[in-house]
Amino acid sequence: MSTLRNKVQLIGNLGNDPEILNLDSGSKLAKFSIATNESYKNKKGERVTDTQWHNIVAWGKTAEIIETYVTKGKEIAIEGKLTSRSYETAAGEKRYVTEVVCNELVLLGK
Repeated sequence: MSTLRNKVQLIGNLGNDPEILNLDSGSKLAKFSIATNESYKNKKGERVTDTQWHNIVAWGKTAEIIETYVTKGKEIAIEGKLTSRSYETAAGEKRYVTEVVCNELVLLGK
C-alpha cells in the first residue's frame, strides 16, 4: 500500500507549449500545464463542464521526450506525485506553488 501514498494520475490537454530549461548541472526540466475537464448536470438539468488547470514539471529523460513530442493542445496522460513549495518574489511577497512532478508520460490522441 505504500506505493499509493502520493500518486497522481491525470489525462488532459496542454494549454501552451512546454517550457524547456537546460540547467547548469546538465539536467533538463520541462514545465507546462494541462487542463482536465469534468462534466456534470446542475440542478436545472443543464450540462456543465468544469475545467481545472494543473501545473506539471518533469526532469531528465521525461523532459527530453516532452521537448521532442509534446506541444500545445496535445492530449497526454501523466503519472507522478504532488508537491508543494514556496518562494519569495523580488518585492518580498511569499508565493506558494503546488505542482505534479511527472515520472511517467503517455502520449494520447493523434
